[in-house]
Amino acid sequence: NKLIEERVEIVLTAHPTEVNRKTLLRKYRKVAELLNKLDRPDFHPYERSEAVSQLQRLVASIWGSDEIRREKPTVQKEAAGGIAVIESVLWDAVPSYLRKLNSQCTVSLGKRLPIDCVPIKFASWIGGDRDGNPNVTPEVTREVVAHQRLRAAKLFLADFNALYNELAISTRFSKEMDALADTITDSFDKREKYRRVVGHLRKRLVKTIKLFEAELEALTSEQSATTAEVGSLRQLSGWEDVEPILKPEDLMEPLRIMYDSLVETGFEMVADGLLVDIIRRCAAFGTTLVKLDIREESTKHTEALDAITRYLGIGSYIEWDETARLNFLQSELAGKRPLYRNTDIDKLGAPPSVVKTLNTFKMASNLGPEALGAYVISQAQTASDVLAVMLLQKQYGMTSKNGNLMRVVPLFETLDDLINAPDVMDTLFRISTYMGAVKGTQEVMVGYSDSAKDAGRLAACWAQYTAQEKMVQVAQKHNVVLTFFHGKGGTVGRGGNPALHRAILSHPPNTINGRFRVTEQGEMITQNFGSPAIAERTLDIYTSAVLAEGFKKHVEPKPEWRDQMSRISLNSCAAYRGLIREEPRFVPYFRQATPELELGTLNIGSRPAKRNPKGGIESLRAIPWTFAWTQTRTHLSAWLGVGDALYTDVEADLVGMQDMYKNWPWFREVIDLIAMILSKTDYSISKNYDDQLVEKTEELISIGNEIRERLVKTRQGVLKVTESSAMAGPHVSLLRASTKIRNPYLDPMNVIQAEILKRSRAADDDEKVKQILQDALIVSINGISQGLRNSG
Repeated sequence: NKLIEERVEIVLTAHPTEVNRKTLLRKYRKVAELLNKLDRPDFHPYERSEAVSQLQRLVASIWGSDEIRREKPTVQKEAAGGIAVIESVLWDAVPSYLRKLNSQCTVSLGKRLPIDCVPIKFASWIGGDRDGNPNVTPEVTREVVAHQRLRAAKLFLADFNALYNELAISTRFSKEMDALADTITDSFDKREKYRRVVGHLRKRLVKTIKLFEAELEALTSEQSATTAEVGSLRQLSGWEDVEPILKPEDLMEPLRIMYDSLVETGFEMVADGLLVDIIRRCAAFGTTLVKLDIREESTKHTEALDAITRYLGIGSYIEWDETARLNFLQSELAGKRPLYRNTDIDKLGAPPSVVKTLNTFKMASNLGPEALGAYVISQAQTASDVLAVMLLQKQYGMTSKNGNLMRVVPLFETLDDLINAPDVMDTLFRISTYMGAVKGTQEVMVGYSDSAKDAGRLAACWAQYTAQEKMVQVAQKHNVVLTFFHGKGGTVGRGGNPALHRAILSHPPNTINGRFRVTEQGEMITQNFGSPAIAERTLDIYTSAVLAEGFKKHVEPKPEWRDQMSRISLNSCAAYRGLIREEPRFVPYFRQATPELELGTLNIGSRPAKRNPKGGIESLRAIPWTFAWTQTRTHLSAWLGVGDALYTDVEADLVGMQDMYKNWPWFREVIDLIAMILSKTDYSISKNYDDQLVEKTEELISIGNEIRERLVKTRQGVLKVTESSAMAGPHVSLLRASTKIRNPYLDPMNVIQAEILKRSRAADDDEKVKQILQDALIVSINGISQGLRNSG
């Protein structure tokens, strides 16, 4: 039952951390496939010779390819990359993984997995995440969804073409199958009723393809490659007279009737073939491949409501306090009338940014619930931030009563926001109109990247732990089923963990309960889903870890451990912020000692590196912040403040932390990850960047030396707590085997990069020289990212 009830959702994002071009990624994947083939002992000599020749051609082609993205990708291209992962890998990997899971259930439990049971599904932010990205407009989101529907229809059409050939059965049908076939009169398949139904579904899929082909042509000024491809489909006559397939149940209902009929009439082996795979694909991917989340910053909704209240002549929403806002929002949510006529949007006198926000809701209301997932509110701080989105959805007819309401997910992503989150949720759960709309379920997103950038790794980890604990208690008090959405990056500094199974098991007690939602972004999509075999392995790990977590007896932290964690997290946060926020030398040093300013030339994402282009470090996104320190092998963002917390001369404190490390799995995992990242740091390479790039002033030279002294202190602190003489732990032992091979190539690249940065910053106005240096720099950034296995 726990397996059937398990709900894991992996959310693909376009966060700019994948430095490789898609063209090269495809070639790398082919190289990996050929190397696997060459390892086979039964390979025929001729086949081996052909594989070697093909490998040589690929390597030659890669050598001749441009490694550099010359243009920033559009949102549409980012979305196409996400679709490509599903189309080329997951479309086959998911049913294959489910077949293995079903086989294991049959062997171990004596029970089959229900055919429409899919413990893991996928969602996406690509094309819906507009937080700080002005390129994600309502029109772009609509275009992305249309592309997803088009690709889904094509993939299903290919499946149904194969299924049509497979189900050439002319005898023995269930009553339900007879009734379904009788509803289809325009068919050449008179006796072969499965073919009659499949043929009709094929016509509907062609109608769907034509529908979204036309929509895309209307949305774009030029015909896309995806649209042009439609012409190559084999035409099925009569598609003009049928309805398109828009909802998953349009496919699932006839598929289930066919499956049940085959089983009932003795054709169970046939039913368990391609038909089951299609049913599972329908359950996993629906008719849009992935459901699209929408994410927007809370202030955008506040500004929209301010424009509306001013238009209505009832004051300025922005100037109201939280109580006044909640009163207004509750009153309007309980009422039946809209705030204004939707056709009067131009009469509001609102700035373009507000009109864009309102048009986003208008667009979402027309896409349909089968296309949309969660509405995520970044920088959420109050209950009114959540109710504001509920009200704007209601304005455009998206309510729980008509089934069009997007679930609203507050994202708590700074230290203060995490601390205040339980009180915010308690306030929401006390509002009857809100509780009536959410129907006893709630999703909350925990921000790992920005909280670590705000407070440092250790303080952020403890805030995330305690916030989740307290929110669970609040939800239980109000009889709400709570699901956490974990916004993690690939690197340790942004909440990542290379040991996925242990990472899931180390979550706070009672916070998963078979429900787990998490982001997969940038280079991690390639690493975890880059080939069918790797994708299946990743799906296996997610399934088994979330299942095992439900049976695991968690270690509850002792009161003295909690007290100690509170003390050391305060010390860690103070040390981290003391350098990042209060030290005037830090910003000039950071910009000179790292390639932060040059990262914008990478063209690895459609969104700007800063939420506010005029802001400083505080407005810099967590990805370039981490990316810059990763390149110099300093990894400052992952360990700063940890040494101040762990290194102590007080014997009782040290003994307490050693006890925590030995007996508290969560704390041990935190420390082991920090040990792993410390083993990636390199003192001499970090110093070389300073020697080459930093102005020879006492202020800047001294801060670099202080940072490296803190690095040494952090290493010593970790060694004391772990009672080791060298960096150890499962993460470190795995890393050593890899770095032994990689570092001889990686170290020279770091030295070369520092020299390139030095020359580039001192270059004159010779455009040809500047271009050569810029290209060399980008290649070095790509190489170091590949060597370290992650970027931001």
